[in-house]
Amino acid sequence: MSRQAVKKATNLTTLVLIGALIIFSIYGYQKGIFTNRQQMELFIRHSSFWGPLLFILIQVAQVVIAVIPGGLTCLAGVVFFGPWYGFLYSAIGILIGSCINFYLARQYGEKFIRLFVSDETYEKTREKFLTGKRFDVVFTAAILLPCAPDDVLCMIAGLTDMSWRKFLTILILGRPVTIIVYSLGGAMIPLLMS
Repeated sequence: MSRQAVKKATNLTTLVLIGALIIFSIYGYQKGIFTNRQQMELFIRHSSFWGPLLFILIQVAQVVIAVIPGGLTCLAGVVFFGPWYGFLYSAIGILIGSCINFYLARQYGEKFIRLFVSDETYEKTREKFLTGKRFDVVFTAAILLPCAPDDVLCMIAGLTDMSWRKFLTILILGRPVTIIVYSLGGAMIPLLMS
């Protein structure tokens, strides 16, 4: 297969996956899956064996398309699957979504990012994090903070010369920290309510 054919296949696959995520997100929003905890719970519980896979897809969608805040879906994971599996499924989905963001930004550039992020958010994040000489240090610190704009930062990282290896290392070591914070917060809710 020629390099040109591989590039076309990659672009087509990317478009199909983005289209599927958008369709799933619209469906989920219309059915109340993303706006109503009971609806999400019903949707996942009725999915039996497919429940974890669907939850992982929800996490991927919330990272790539930013339909709902990641903290809420992490909490939902704890409610539906318990602290350990909720953390695991959230981590898988969020890491996959973050890699997709990095890849798509690297592949399609700033115009792609602006499709999913408001101009104001993009400019503010870009100015705050890209102006320094050591983006990788700032990126690492931001990934460790629960309130940082992680999804946008993963896209912006795709615009830099950061290698895939460095990106994945930072992501694998840092992103679970915030997911654990959200998951532990979700695990504490029943204790606080009793």
